[in-house]
Amino acid sequence: MTTDSTIMDSNSFDMADIDKLTPELKTMVKRRKILGGSYRLFYKAPLDFEEGHGTKLYTPDGTEYLDAYNNIPSLGHSRKEIQEAVSNQLAKINTHTRYLNQNILNYAEDLLATFPKELNRIMFMLSGSEANDLAVRVAKAATGGEGIIVTAEAYHGNTDLITGLSPAIGSEVPMDISMRMIPTPDTYRLGTDDIGDWMAAQVKKQIVDMHRHGIKFAGIMLDSIFSSDGIFPGKKGLLKPVIDMVHKYGGVYIADEVQPGFGRTGETFWGFQRHGIVPDLVTMGKPMANGIACSALVAKADLLEEFSKNTPYFNTFAGSPVAMAAAQATLDTMKKDNTQKNSLDRGRELVSKLNNLVQKYPVLGDIRGVGLYVGIDIVKPGTKEADYNYAVRLIETMRKNHVLLSLCGPYGNVLKIRPPLVFSKEDVIRFVDMLEKSLGEMEKEGK
Repeated sequence: MTTDSTIMDSNSFDMADIDKLTPELKTMVKRRKILGGSYRLFYKAPLDFEEGHGTKLYTPDGTEYLDAYNNIPSLGHSRKEIQEAVSNQLAKINTHTRYLNQNILNYAEDLLATFPKELNRIMFMLSGSEANDLAVRVAKAATGGEGIIVTAEAYHGNTDLITGLSPAIGSEVPMDISMRMIPTPDTYRLGTDDIGDWMAAQVKKQIVDMHRHGIKFAGIMLDSIFSSDGIFPGKKGLLKPVIDMVHKYGGVYIADEVQPGFGRTGETFWGFQRHGIVPDLVTMGKPMANGIACSALVAKADLLEEFSKNTPYFNTFAGSPVAMAAAQATLDTMKKDNTQKNSLDRGRELVSKLNNLVQKYPVLGDIRGVGLYVGIDIVKPGTKEADYNYAVRLIETMRKNHVLLSLCGPYGNVLKIRPPLVFSKEDVIRFVDMLEKSLGEMEKEGK
């Protein structure tokens, strides 16, 4: 099994290979020393992109790559509607939330209309990390507890508080002493998609352990498709027993919608809606303003009372007229273009075409996903044993064939396919064709 640090760097450039780069790339990589050592570059030969349009990215020499990875530009790169909304608002005013402004009110009302009626308050931040940070603070204030449960390979952000609740960052990063983890809901290796009761039992076990150690349970934070854990959307409704267990023990359910939200699952606009539940708090980020820094926390009004009466919240750039203009344009365009349906249709086509490759290429152990969030479990043929090395070689070969994707999961072997929501029929065909080509090339290399 690979180590955590290996998984985090599995798709990263190694400075030991710098002399293999072109003179231009070599110069740029050397200049990056000023950015600090924690930054990472994708791929053995890093990519320099100069332009992006729709689902395509372009290097300075005009070479085109199919983007099957970036979910932040949910409507595609360089989307005209967002450009115009931001430019028009910048020409007027861009202040903060301590002044009145129509943009934040209009967008807040429109966005809340996509939620169950119980979720009727919203606060804005700049990143998913900030949204999750605030959600945990609100959960602790509302319950008087401190213990938060996450999955074993969860990633929820990079603030000090949320890093301590993000085990996917690696074993060398200490977790919060009051947090607990439940196992990755690996439906492939457990042998069933119907794991709601199993998950609820795991949650209860950790709540009991908290009580044993004098830690009061505050809540649970889950990404409903378990993207960092390896992409396990599971059976519809599987989270119902989990939320019931959380509420039974006085906890708060936080739905992290940074990955599954805004119609990405295709079946519903919000990922949690697939399971017929109403969370207490919902966080979102990345795709909501198509690349402009913007995130949010949606909450039940009563849950905010304890936090709000004692803690004023101000975030200088969050909820600004420009961020709200970008978010409004994104939401309006999603509705106009029905990107949720496109996600559903293209996702089904993609999974169907990928399943056609399984018999020919037994390294494709499991194809799973919902909408435009799909994982391919790369295994040693005839087993369910993860093949990390093959997976790394495969995404490098896909990069050579001008398709971008990445890896996830506890073994670092799951291909993560998470393109902009405007992925087309032609993009699906190109992706599958290039995957088959890459697999064939690797098969020949192996011989």
